Amino acid sequence: MSSTELPSAPAANVLPKVAAVRVAEGERLRSVGLPGITLTVRSRPPAREGLPPALYVHGLGGSSQNWSALMEQLEGDVDCEAVDLPGFGDSPPPDDGDYSITAHARAVIRYLDASDRGPVHLLGNSLGGAVTTRVAAVRPDLVRTLTLVSPALPEIRVQRTAVPTALLAMPGVTTLFTRLTQSWTAEQRVRGVLHLCYGDPGRVTPEGFSNAVEEMERRLQLPYFWDAMTRSARGLVNAYTLGGQHALWRQAERVLAPTLLIYGGRDQLVGYRMCRKAERTFRDARLLSLPEAGHVAMMEYPDVVAHAFRGLLAEARESADAGRAAGEGVTGVAGEDDAVTESAGS
Repeated sequence: MSSTELPSAPAANVLPKVAAVRVAEGERLRSVGLPGITLTVRSRPPAREGLPPALYVHGLGGSSQNWSALMEQLEGDVDCEAVDLPGFGDSPPPDDGDYSITAHARAVIRYLDASDRGPVHLLGNSLGGAVTTRVAAVRPDLVRTLTLVSPALPEIRVQRTAVPTALLAMPGVTTLFTRLTQSWTAEQRVRGVLHLCYGDPGRVTPEGFSNAVEEMERRLQLPYFWDAMTRSARGLVNAYTLGGQHALWRQAERVLAPTLLIYGGRDQLVGYRMCRKAERTFRDARLLSLPEAGHVAMMEYPDVVAHAFRGLLAEARESADAGRAAGEGVTGVAGEDDAVTESAGS
């Protein structure tokens, strides 16, 4: 399968191998084995049975933990799961070493097909926004709604603050960076990430900072940490150059699902100005603009994002109810016509 091909439903419908990983802070982590990949999936017990399923996809350098605050907010609205993309969080690297946008999208599709949870309410941040846009475009049967938080879609003029991240895609830059920063502590690295990703790093609690440092220390010990970062950054840059049907903005035009777009006015990685282009491009879009937020609004303002998502849920329910009512009405009329025809012919 080439880097621009995605699995069809029959090809991807393979039963997963599932193993428990651990339980942390009211969340359960399990390892799911699929062809060519093993994914760690974070879940939170739903408040009640029968809630519609949701799947969250993190950004470059992130993990499923990035969604924990929002998952807690929405546990009464959706059945929440968040995936660690291959090579990130607790998921090991993919067998083929492919970290392209298409490969990450393929991983999401394989999981959804194998778990039989679709269609889901699909949420993505940054790199995960590009991944979920591709998923929604090529497999609309798997996506009920799409929520994008600062999606990493191509920009003609990249912000200066985003250049260092993009440079990771260049050969040799990661090696140079690791050499220059080898004396940095985990605390220094986390502070740097927070200042880059948050509109106001002061919103991070001491407990949240401590947890982030602990996670940073763990991931720095992984032998594939920098390789996953580098190859995923390269995959994102390469996706920006694709043309034709594989171009990300072209695929955004194909998304049928109702789409919620969330952009932060203090985002240093995705240009705030792109919100208008996104609003024009997605067919069924609504925009939430947060002037004080940075790149990870779902972590900075989980209550506000949750409120907007509930509005999207309500719209989706109303649309589905209207569709069912219309279908029942059409069926009823057809039945009456059939009865009249049969009567006339008897």
